[in-house]
Amino acid sequence: MAITPGLTAPFHSVQYALRLLETVAGHPDGIPENEIAEHIDLPPGQLSHLLLMLTREGYVHQLRDGAYLPGEALILLSRGGDRQRVRHEKLQEALDALRVALGAAVYIGLYRDGELEVPHVSDAPETPPVHQWVDFRSAAHATAIGKCLLSQLDHDGRQDHFSRHRAARLTSRTITDARVLLNSLERQPATMPVLDLQEYAVGTLCAAVPLTAGATVGCLALSLPVGEAHRLRQAAETLNRKAAPALLSLAL
Repeated sequence: MAITPGLTAPFHSVQYALRLLETVAGHPDGIPENEIAEHIDLPPGQLSHLLLMLTREGYVHQLRDGAYLPGEALILLSRGGDRQRVRHEKLQEALDALRVALGAAVYIGLYRDGELEVPHVSDAPETPPVHQWVDFRSAAHATAIGKCLLSQLDHDGRQDHFSRHRAARLTSRTITDARVLLNSLERQPATMPVLDLQEYAVGTLCAAVPLTAGATVGCLALSLPVGEAHRLRQAAETLNRKAAPALLSLAL
């Protein structure tokens, strides 16, 4: 199923991160930052920021002389038996860190085989998840996760989804007109968060940003109670800005 053009900042960060990891992996005895810069065309400040993120996540390790070599997480990912476990652990760590930073429950959404899935959630007593009173698979038209995933499909993919899942009214704010939904999805800017303002559940607000890793159609989302509406837009922007570790975990 085709994906519409448009790339987010986290996607670009991960593209560079993958190239950086390939470079470091090819130098098991260590490679200094200036030599890494010869392989990756990035301004020095951005390269340093990327190296700091990858070091913090355990993908690279910095020696005392300043050179970088593969970190424990990258080494474990190269071992077949550990790969899935390490990917899951790194993804959960990234989601948990986001939940703490945002003060909101955080979700990974995926669109696979024509259906919406929410396979990963990070929540806590003080940041409870959305009460799933209607199966998310049937409510893509009313959720930030669903709309963000559908916005990444081509026109035929969206029409196919709505032909199988009728847009039911879940709250007074739910949009049910398929033509209006399709038009809004067509116009959704790839770099802007998708919002759900009590369309799925009264009292709940959500935001989602795309996570594009190869052929994967995914998104990262958060939810807040309506009483914290003043925090939604800033939280969504922070979510987009800090999405790279979660996207990297999906891409590796």
